[in-house]
Amino acid sequence: MEANPTLDQLQVFVAVADNGGFSAAARKLNRSQSVISYTIANLEAQLQVSLFERKGTRRPRLTEAGTAMLEDARRVVAGLQGLRAKARGLSEGLEGEVSLAVDVTVPDSALVHTLKDFQHRFPAVSVNLHAGALGAVFDLVSNRQADIGIGGQPSLRDDLVIATEIGATAMMPVASPDHPLARIPPPIPLEIVREHAQLVVTDLTEHTRGKDFGVLSFRTWRMTDMGMKHALILAGLGWGGLPGSMVHDDIQAGRLVALELPSYPVVARPLFVLHHTANPPGPATRWMIDNFRQHLVGCSRISPLVAGATTPHIATHQHAR
Repeated sequence: MEANPTLDQLQVFVAVADNGGFSAAARKLNRSQSVISYTIANLEAQLQVSLFERKGTRRPRLTEAGTAMLEDARRVVAGLQGLRAKARGLSEGLEGEVSLAVDVTVPDSALVHTLKDFQHRFPAVSVNLHAGALGAVFDLVSNRQADIGIGGQPSLRDDLVIATEIGATAMMPVASPDHPLARIPPPIPLEIVREHAQLVVTDLTEHTRGKDFGVLSFRTWRMTDMGMKHALILAGLGWGGLPGSMVHDDIQAGRLVALELPSYPVVARPLFVLHHTANPPGPATRWMIDNFRQHLVGCSRISPLVAGATTPHIATHQHAR
């Protein structure tokens, strides 16, 4: 007959191992020591292995078999605890999963800190994360594939998608120190900028078909990923605009140079949180939005190292990626 240990038996097994003995586990679980001993004996009989060495020692020690099985027991007990937490949250109206779409210009630091805080606050709520450029975030929310989206102001109007300003991110033109534009005294004339390849994040959706935002050069390299664009600019393959929060450390370390281009002013671009009217944010999602707003506050500031002492104005339209 196959062994069929109960969850209670496994919890007792883990408690004895973690607390160093039967009496300590009994105190931890608020049970008598005889009940703990009886439970472990039944578990060992079902598994047909000895989990603890009881002879010749004041405290029971895990046997080789017990050590091998402890990890599996922990995994089952942790799964049960997660199931209980999720059931409790659902009964209280908490979402089982939050689907989040994030524009590639959203500062990584704000995203990472928000998700870290969220995991600590809502350990039973799963997160489904999408990343996209320009119209992709809007489409994911509009099609109800994402509960919320964080990105720039939508280029198209949809009365079913609500956009609320949540913060800002700064875009600035940069190049590697060995790039020709980095050696030209500022401000750099537009006619010179146009002769050098510009790296641009492009939109895979139909929202911006036939439109270019802030594209100045005659030659462009286009991609869908901001991280790839960052890597290529670092390698000296072109110049382009990147979020200030992404390039601050690179500029400070001399890996990138901020370009002074009158034709590409440094601005703080507003970020919006999007949600569908048929899918209003639940309690965990609302908490995530509020936390995101807090972490975005510092990311909207442009360091004097990057853009001089001038405070940038807030852009009211999409800028080059």
